[in-house]
Amino acid sequence: MPIVVDIDVMLARRKMSVGELADRVGITPANLAVLKNGRAKAVRFATLAALCEVFKCQPGDLLRWEAEDAAGG
Repeated sequence: MPIVVDIDVMLARRKMSVGELADRVGITPANLAVLKNGRAKAVRFATLAALCEVFKCQPGDLLRWEAEDAAGG
């Protein structure tokens, strides 16, 4: 998928655990893991806003686009 979620990067920068982030955002650790590992098909704007509020960042700090490999895509 060409959209990459950089939650791991933000967690490392903030020295925060997945469990703590899930609690602060208000989602389950399992759902956060799906989003963090790039397996999510969608993200609610409310969840994205909550992530940005916790991390004090912009959506672009969490999401980025990468071109798919021409041979694989």
